[in-house]
Amino acid sequence: MTPPLDLLQLRLGHRFADADLLRRALTHRSARRQHNERLEFLGDALLGFVVAEALTRRFPDASEGELTRLRARLVSGEALAAAASELRLGEFMELGHGERKSGGQRRASILADAFEALVCAIYLDAGIDACRERVLHLLGPALDQLQPGEALKDPKTRLQEWLQSRALERPHYHLVGEQERAGVWQFEVECRVAALLEPCRGTGGTRRGAEQAAAAIALEQLQDHD
Repeated sequence: MTPPLDLLQLRLGHRFADADLLRRALTHRSARRQHNERLEFLGDALLGFVVAEALTRRFPDASEGELTRLRARLVSGEALAAAASELRLGEFMELGHGERKSGGQRRASILADAFEALVCAIYLDAGIDACRERVLHLLGPALDQLQPGEALKDPKTRLQEWLQSRALERPHYHLVGEQERAGVWQFEVECRVAALLEPCRGTGGTRRGAEQAAAAIALEQLQDHD
């Protein structure tokens, strides 16, 4: 096992008995024929199960619709890419030359897929209990922030609804900056609302995340002035 993969296993909190499973989970289809897509397929189902189980236990009074929306938020591509970025997963991935040259190790879709494959690899290596434990550890911070009801709606949706309820013009989002530091991308977005004198800026690990942050700031300012 190479030192970088040892480092990743330390971050994961799981040491693989079968190191080949870990290597395959980190191999993009652009690199070789034996890649991570089959692991990704099963990992997606495992994530859905583990998250659904955790949500039904945490929110016993939530409706099926609320639980469905909560699960969708936790296992969205954006959420999984953010979790992969926390692990700095892109540093460990095997990509084809063209994919790496184009920045594939930072692409949200590739990172999210690799995270799903990694979840499957842990399951195949050590079983469902180990898989559940690692998933809840890695997604724990996001899970702790969830609440049924209004909080299920993301800031962009809540901002849109707030403006519509008052017959106000919809918000506009503009990317104003992006930069990479130590392999992690940071995006900055402006949210412009006619009812506010100045645009609101938000940052995030993805453009969508930055838009959500900007929308949350705009909504807070509008509510304070209402």
